[in-house]
Amino acid sequence: MLAALAALLLVAVLAFPRLERAYLVATGDRDRATLDLAVQVLRGALNRTEALPSLLAERPILAELLADPDNSGLLPFVNEQLRQTALSLGVSDVYLIDRDGLTIAASSYRTDRSFVGQSFTYRPYFTEALAGGLGRFHALGTTSGERGYFFAAPVLDGTRIAGVIAVKITLDAFEATWAESGSTIIVQDSSNVIFLSDRAEWHFRTLGPMPEAALETIAVTRQYPVSRLRPLPARRMPLPGSDYEIVTIEDDATRQTMVMQTGLIATSGWRVSILSPTAPARAQALVALAIAGLVALFVVLLAATIWQRRLRLEDRLARQAGEQARLEARVRERTRDLDAANAQLRLEIEERTRAEAQLRKTQTDLIQAGKLAALGQMSAALSHEFNQPLAAVKAYAENAATFLDRGRIPEARENIGLISAMADRMAAISRHLRNFARRPQDKTGPVPLRAVISDALDLMRPRIEGAGARILYDPPATEVWATGGRVRLQQVIVNLIGNALDAMEDVPHPVVTLSLHVTGLRCRIEVEDHGPGLSDEALAQAFDPFFTTKPPGQGLGLGLSISYNIVRDFNGRLMAANRAGGGAVFTVELDVTDPPGEMAAQ
Repeated sequence: MLAALAALLLVAVLAFPRLERAYLVATGDRDRATLDLAVQVLRGALNRTEALPSLLAERPILAELLADPDNSGLLPFVNEQLRQTALSLGVSDVYLIDRDGLTIAASSYRTDRSFVGQSFTYRPYFTEALAGGLGRFHALGTTSGERGYFFAAPVLDGTRIAGVIAVKITLDAFEATWAESGSTIIVQDSSNVIFLSDRAEWHFRTLGPMPEAALETIAVTRQYPVSRLRPLPARRMPLPGSDYEIVTIEDDATRQTMVMQTGLIATSGWRVSILSPTAPARAQALVALAIAGLVALFVVLLAATIWQRRLRLEDRLARQAGEQARLEARVRERTRDLDAANAQLRLEIEERTRAEAQLRKTQTDLIQAGKLAALGQMSAALSHEFNQPLAAVKAYAENAATFLDRGRIPEARENIGLISAMADRMAAISRHLRNFARRPQDKTGPVPLRAVISDALDLMRPRIEGAGARILYDPPATEVWATGGRVRLQQVIVNLIGNALDAMEDVPHPVVTLSLHVTGLRCRIEVEDHGPGLSDEALAQAFDPFFTTKPPGQGLGLGLSISYNIVRDFNGRLMAANRAGGGAVFTVELDVTDPPGEMAAQ
C-alpha cells in the first residue's frame, strides 16, 4: 500500500509541469479573442479618425482665416464651428495652426486649457502636415495633460499650404473597458514605452530596452514626461508548445507571473499585448492533479477492498454450502404448503367472481326498478299530457268536418295540420318513455350531453308543469360529448330533477337551475334547487342505499345511490353540496371525449 502511494506521489511530481503548461496554453488561447478584439477596436478608432483632418481642411473658411488671422468677425465663427465639429464627431480637440506653428483657432477656445496661442512646432504631426503629408503622432498633451493620438493635414490656399488642421482623440475609454476583464492589456510604441494600459501605474513605463536615440527624440518632441520613463523589472521566457511568453514582473515588492501574447497595429507602430495571470492556471493544474490523485487512490483502495472481500466471500461460500442442503429441504416443505394455499385461493377467487356477477345483475335490476318507479310517479302527469292532445285532436277533427261541409277547404286543411302536430307531440312523448323504460346496455361511448338533458326535460315536463316549476337552463352553443351511456345518463338527470322538485314541495314558486359547462378535460352538469338544502347528516349519507329524507311511503332511498354508481361506472363523480343562497346542488362530472368517427368527419 505504501509503495503504491509513493508511486502516485512520484507520478504527480513529474506530471505537474506538463499539466501546468497545458493550462497556461489554454489560458492564452482563451484570451486570444480578447486581444484580437482590442486590436480591432483600436485599429478601427484610428482608421475612422485618420480621414477627418483632410476632410476638414477642405473648408474654405479655414484658408480665409489663415490669410487674415486678425479678422475679428471671422475668428469667433471659426472657433465655434470647430467646437461644434468636435462635439458632432466625438473627438477631443480640433484646432487650426498657421505656418509658424501658432494655434489661431481651436474647439477648446472656451476652456481654461485652450490651444489658442499655443505653438506646436515641436510636434512631428505639424511638420509632416506642413510638408504636404498626413501627420500622425501619439503623445501626452502638453496643454491638456491627456494622452491622445493626433492627426493633421495641410490647409491649402490655392496651391500654397497656408497652415495645418489637427484632430486629437483620447483613448482613455478603451482602458476603462479593458479594466473589466480579468487580464491586463498594454499598448507599447516602437520605443517599448507603455502608452496605454488598464493599469495606470504602468503608464510610460518600458517593457524591454529603449533605443539610444529614442530618449532624445521623446525629449525633443515632448512626447512623454522623461522623468516617468522607467523600465518595468521583467523577465521574459517563451512558453513551450505555443507562441506565448511567460513574463515575470517584480515591482513595488510584488511579484506577478503572466502569460503574454501580442498583436500589431502597423499604421501607428503599436504592439498590443494581453497579460493573463498564471495563478488560475496553476490552481487548475493543482486541482486536476489532486482529482487525478484522488481517483488513483480510490482505485487502489477499491482494489484492496475487492481483494479483501473476495477472501471473505470464499470463506462465506464455504459456510453457506452446509446451509444450502437444509434450506432446500425447507423450501420443498414450504412449496407443498403454498400449493395447498393456492388451490384454496383459486376457489375463493371463483366464488368472488360469481358474487360480483350477481352483484352487477342486481345493480342493473335496481336501476331498471328505479326507472320504473320514476315512470310510475310520472304516469298521472303523462296521462294529463296525453289527454290534452287527444281533446285537441277531437276538437280539430270536428272543426275540420264542419269546414268541409261549408266548403271552407283552407280552414279544414289547417285543422288537419294541427291534428298531425298533436299526433307528432304524442309520438315524441311515447318515444321518450320507451327509450327511458328499456333496459340499458353496459356499452359506453361518446354521448351528446345537450341531447341527453333535452330528452330528460321532455320526460319530466308534465311533472314540472304540474308542480308549477320553472327550469332555468341555457344550453351551450355547441354539443358537448362525454364518455357514458345515453339511457343511463338520462336516468341520472331525471332522478336529480325529480329530487329537486321534491325538495321544493313547500316553495311557492319553485325554480330548478340546470347548467352544462366544460373545464379542461372534464365537463360538469349541475342541478340546483331553492329548497331548504341538506343537513350535515344528509350530505354524509346522500348516496348510501335506502337513505332518504322523504316521508315514509314516498321513496326507497335508491335513486341517488343508483345514480352515484352509474356515474362512477363512467369514470365520473356525482357530488352533493349546499348552495350559498339556500338549497342544494348536485354535480355530475364526466370525461370529455371526441364525437363518433362519422360525426367528427362531417
